[in-house]
Amino acid sequence: MKNYFKTIVKYGFIFGLIFSSVSCEDYLDRSPDTIISENEAFENFTKFQGFTEELYQCIPDFTNAYWTNSWNWGEDEIQSTARDFHFVVKIDNGNLWGWQSEFDGWQAGWMNRRNVSTNNDRFAKDLWTLGWAGIRKANIGLANMDKLQDATQEEKDMIKGQLLFFRGWFHFQFMQYFGGLPYIDTVLPSDQPLTLPRLSYAECAEKAAADFRLAADLLPVDWDETTVGKRTLGKNALRINKIMALGYLGKNYLWAGSPLMNKVSTGSAAYNTEFCKKAAQAFAELLNHTESSNSKYALLPFAKYSDNFYTTGQNWAIPGGTEAIFRGPYYGANGSNWGTSKQYQPAPILVDGDVKFLPTANYVDYYGMANGLPITNITQADAESGYDPTHPWQGRDPRFYNDIVYDGVQCVKGTIPAANAADRYANLYTGGNYRNISTGSRTGYLLYKFIPITANKYDGGYDWGSNLNIHIPWMRLSDIYLMYAESAAVAYNSPNGKDPSYNKTAVEAINVVRDRANVGHVANKFLVTLDLFMNEVRRERAVELAFEGHRFNDLRRWMLFTQSPYTLKKSIEFDRDPSFNPATPKTNKVLNIRETVILERNFSDKHYWLPLKNADVNMYLEFPQNPGW
Repeated sequence: MKNYFKTIVKYGFIFGLIFSSVSCEDYLDRSPDTIISENEAFENFTKFQGFTEELYQCIPDFTNAYWTNSWNWGEDEIQSTARDFHFVVKIDNGNLWGWQSEFDGWQAGWMNRRNVSTNNDRFAKDLWTLGWAGIRKANIGLANMDKLQDATQEEKDMIKGQLLFFRGWFHFQFMQYFGGLPYIDTVLPSDQPLTLPRLSYAECAEKAAADFRLAADLLPVDWDETTVGKRTLGKNALRINKIMALGYLGKNYLWAGSPLMNKVSTGSAAYNTEFCKKAAQAFAELLNHTESSNSKYALLPFAKYSDNFYTTGQNWAIPGGTEAIFRGPYYGANGSNWGTSKQYQPAPILVDGDVKFLPTANYVDYYGMANGLPITNITQADAESGYDPTHPWQGRDPRFYNDIVYDGVQCVKGTIPAANAADRYANLYTGGNYRNISTGSRTGYLLYKFIPITANKYDGGYDWGSNLNIHIPWMRLSDIYLMYAESAAVAYNSPNGKDPSYNKTAVEAINVVRDRANVGHVANKFLVTLDLFMNEVRRERAVELAFEGHRFNDLRRWMLFTQSPYTLKKSIEFDRDPSFNPATPKTNKVLNIRETVILERNFSDKHYWLPLKNADVNMYLEFPQNPGW
């Protein structure tokens, strides 16, 4: 066990983890005279917090884990054909083994790596290895809480709350991909064989909930308002607090209550309303805090919507603003600007590089109209919504214009050589030079949700001087509103369902998110039945949380992952009308609009869960492989 203590400093300032861009390395720097006994490591808050800090360094940065990064594995995104090593390509081929380092020769995946550490190397982070290490570390800390004598009650509570949160968080991350597992809540002896059985999903969820609940009870809403936190005032943004614990308490319960998880727990593919009621209660408690007059949490105004995902010209400031609930540390600057930013634009037209990630046309269809109504068929006019297939970019949800580059959008703002002048505008019509299945767009769209329009070789928006920092949060406030809407509607069997402690109904919570983007409210026709409303809940999650890594798990928990049309990935095909005007891309006319299937995933029930490592399931009989693998 002493290996866990060799990185604990003996003396020093209370916190060394400056979360904006500096890790706990400085705080955990050691020399021979800083190696101390296990008892001494936990004797006061400074030393115990130094031990706890390393847990933050176990959180992978899925946005920047490699030179190019894959984290959207539903029907939302497709990769260019130049390379095939990313996990999304393997999933398209039905190969879910690809999450494992043994099946990833490039070591590009963020879920599992061969070489990992808790230093500042973004390439040395993974979920599987560091997650289990984090659980063990949390358990060691909890087992030694009695040694924390030289500390106030506030200090003891904040240490214990962080440890409980991380134990629950790592378990939850594993559960949502692999199902029920042993819930490790004690320090396992290294000299005895493992015999812990896999629990049901519901049993695991209850244990995680207990950890999140107690963490929420122990932690403050805002570290800056505590005696402890005032010592590092303004540098506590990423420290675990009550809001984060409540967010994951609710999410854990909602996932446990979702059809897939309920089916493996009880045999019923319906929602578990009791779990959903508990989820709604947790989200309600959170929202009552964030909607209070002195809360530091709030939805960002739509003019600053992109601050959720990237900052530029702000000295590498971490994105998220007032809306981010949970983020991991950012492991160094000048990573996302040169790598991640280039994976969204066609090469060699706007950038270099070969791996590109494109939004599928069928997913872009979820972005409905500004009046809040959906598009039922991209090829047919709809008088009610106002959609016109000859003017498909007109009158759309404002988030469509924020996230998606479509034909005719100006992609270069500054000077461009005369020979390349035609490349200033997105040529995404069928046959346009932005359309290239190898290093360009396979789908007729580009994704710019996470990059500024200037991130190209002409405008230099990804150069060092731009200070471009792309870092997507694990959880943000708009997600909380949408999860509350889902859980409250199911728990109380109505779009107008609500937790008794909160003043908003399910539909009102969705409308809060739509109001921010100036999108019309959920139409009355979708409030007639719960099923109709849930269609809008799912569509709203698809749009508001688009490409943020949620869709894969959402489709799985709703048991839609193996069903058509969610197995399809499509492109949009059309011709430009001769009247095309680059000055007015939204109102340009198109001809012969249609969608073409690029690929169809061939899935069965086994694809609802990722396969565990064979080396792990062969350790003992009580730890079996997931069905079908």
